[in-house]
Amino acid sequence: MTQIKSPAPLAKGDTIGIIAPARSVNPGETSAFMKQMETAGYRIRESDHLYDSSDRFAASVEARLSDIQQMFMDPEVRAVFAARGGYGSAQLLQGMDWEVIRENAKWLAGFSDITALHAAFGKSMETLHSVMPYSLVMDEPQSEDSFRRTLAVLEGERPEYRVGDHMLNVTGSASGRLTGGNLSVLLSLAGTSFEPEYEGSILFLEDLDEYLYHMDRMVNNFELRGIFRKIAGLVVGDFSDMHDNPVPFGMQALEIIAERAEKYNVPAMFGFPAGHKKSNFPLIFGRVSTLTVKKGANSLLM
Repeated sequence: MTQIKSPAPLAKGDTIGIIAPARSVNPGETSAFMKQMETAGYRIRESDHLYDSSDRFAASVEARLSDIQQMFMDPEVRAVFAARGGYGSAQLLQGMDWEVIRENAKWLAGFSDITALHAAFGKSMETLHSVMPYSLVMDEPQSEDSFRRTLAVLEGERPEYRVGDHMLNVTGSASGRLTGGNLSVLLSLAGTSFEPEYEGSILFLEDLDEYLYHMDRMVNNFELRGIFRKIAGLVVGDFSDMHDNPVPFGMQALEIIAERAEKYNVPAMFGFPAGHKKSNFPLIFGRVSTLTVKKGANSLLM
């Protein structure tokens, strides 16, 4: 098993950095998060190009790369939050100085498009799939409980989740490194060196704003590449704002995934509170975790 570093936990007074690796962001979209973190006892450091803009992106590829690498080289910064998702994180992977990243392991936090960074950084360190500054200004802001849980994990707490039964669950148990994130972003990494290591993993999936036929196209790609034969377990979060065509596809998003989980007898927990809805509980990617799916006793322990 590849050696994966676990970043050091945070302590009050530590500095949290904020970067914008994807879509552009403005001060009004980060101020509530900064205030919340400062109230919790942390200092904030904004990256140099945090509020720049280049079309729909936060800044040029070069500027966004510089911000990430400077944050990881800064010894005072103990955790780095992506301000928001959108699109653009995968543009940075080819130009990253991976030696700098590997030698300066620290928490990287965010979700959605940040999946591209989770996958690539996850080759050498644990990362945190979690809320981020923009989560507080979404159309449906993500919950204070999600932020509280995220900070608790950053401070060293090991999450133990108990989840209610779901009609699509596939019973069983598994142990493996937790990985995954946004299904669309994971598909964009297929066949590259930045794709997660799926063999023996517990795979988490979520997504937003997709047509059902395209959901099946993505899941079918995972099936054709043998991913469902490789993984040890499956955790399924929110699939929000899914769309259908005038001629219905015939299955809902979760049913499309469940069909494959059943086919390959993969223990699968549906209804995990993570993704683009109000509850977005933190997940430690790269952490060896235990999944149990059993009627009345569904758990994910990290």
